[in-house]
Amino acid sequence: MAEKNENLISRPPVVVVVGHVDHGKSKLLEAIKKDLKIIEKESGGITQHIGAYEVKYKGKKITFIDTPGHEAFSAMRSRGAKVADIAILVVDASEGVKDQTKEAINFIKKAEIPIIVALNKIDKPQAQPEKVKKELASSDVLVESLGGKVPSCNVSAKTGEGIENLLEHILLVAEMEELKADISRTGEGIVIESYLDSQKGPIATLILENGILKENDILATRSTLGKVKSLTDFQGKIIKEAFPSQPVSVLGFEKLPRLGEKFKVYQTQEEAQNFLKKEEKIGPQIISISPEQKVLNIVLKTDVFGSSEAIEGALKNIPQEKVILRILKAEVGDIGIRDIKLAESGKAVIFGFRVKIDNKAKSFAQQRKVRWKIFEVIYELIQEVRREMISVLAPEVQRIDLGRVKILALFRRDKKGQVVGGKVIEGEIEKGAQIEILREEEIIGKGRIKNLQQEKKDVQKVGKGKECGILFQGEIDVEEGDILKVFREERQRGEL
Repeated sequence: MAEKNENLISRPPVVVVVGHVDHGKSKLLEAIKKDLKIIEKESGGITQHIGAYEVKYKGKKITFIDTPGHEAFSAMRSRGAKVADIAILVVDASEGVKDQTKEAINFIKKAEIPIIVALNKIDKPQAQPEKVKKELASSDVLVESLGGKVPSCNVSAKTGEGIENLLEHILLVAEMEELKADISRTGEGIVIESYLDSQKGPIATLILENGILKENDILATRSTLGKVKSLTDFQGKIIKEAFPSQPVSVLGFEKLPRLGEKFKVYQTQEEAQNFLKKEEKIGPQIISISPEQKVLNIVLKTDVFGSSEAIEGALKNIPQEKVILRILKAEVGDIGIRDIKLAESGKAVIFGFRVKIDNKAKSFAQQRKVRWKIFEVIYELIQEVRREMISVLAPEVQRIDLGRVKILALFRRDKKGQVVGGKVIEGEIEKGAQIEILREEEIIGKGRIKNLQQEKKDVQKVGKGKECGILFQGEIDVEEGDILKVFREERQRGEL
């Protein structure tokens, strides 16, 4: 019989909430905090960036990760980090499955973690939870009530209905997963967020997988190292040590660790530095761009490192065959004078995510004719970048043939042009349209219809079989028997 590990303890589940941008993920998290009377206390700006918080329900803890969305977790997963134990898929019961819902489902499947469906906005009269369940089944998410294994809960972030039932399901799934941690091992875990505090320096949010993290511990990731100067919980309270599954803000890194990096505690500074030296140093990718290649340069400023990684990851999915997207700088912090100078020299647009720009910087940007845009939702920022890329493309001109006119009579010519009479023999002609002059089926000149008359009255259009007067302005004079081929050119926005 195997010896029992006395240091192996049950740990709280770490839960990620994903789904479509407008289906109420953030509001659901707020409703859970409100239901359990969790109040975040500001402490030097730390809690607004912590990216995670704990709740206690029926004496058991649950850790929720609060991030920009499943894009951020895709970035983490690319580094091999198992970020969460359980995923809550939020779907608006009145709208159903959207494209981003399907993306979230794919994320959960790749992460290989249990899923709980939260059918939100159940308070709406148009809510149709049973219909949504069938839509989910089409995306290979079969809920229990339809014979599947995926739990589902009807909830309302607005009224609080179903919140306790959702928490019950989380605890039940966690119990079935038998989540354990070894507190005797060296402290190790995952970076789930990092940002730069203007006064304190780099601050990172960590979640322990094993061991205990304490003040003065020396720790390192693949990209940086540090010594723990202080530990702060999600409510801004200074703590002496952190345990597995507990989100904690750490002050003491030399520079910002990257989202999803694993960290480990070392006995000495020398050990941590040796670990860093062994890691591969991968330089920035250099893209060769030909002079004729269309390019959109941008400067990206975000509230936290996780947002930056999530946005950069999503931007890589935009097709770049016609327009190359080049990020001149991606940095955490508010938009400042240096960013505007860089954007001016690089002919770039500044994109900000949950950041600020002060009046001095605004005035400077206006003087230098630098454009900046700030967003609160990643999806909206990505869409705007797409629109900017499309605007770089020259509009595609499409010719639309309208009709043909046979010239029957010549009236006069003056400074305004040539006045002729004709009959529409094909299609329909319109005022302002362009003309090709055909003589014996050869194009001999071009022009434009300046005015149209029918029965001596000005008109906009003349149809097939009708006679009309035309004020024609062009390169050459038309003659009786000539055919005017009438067409319109429309500029259409390019596509990536």
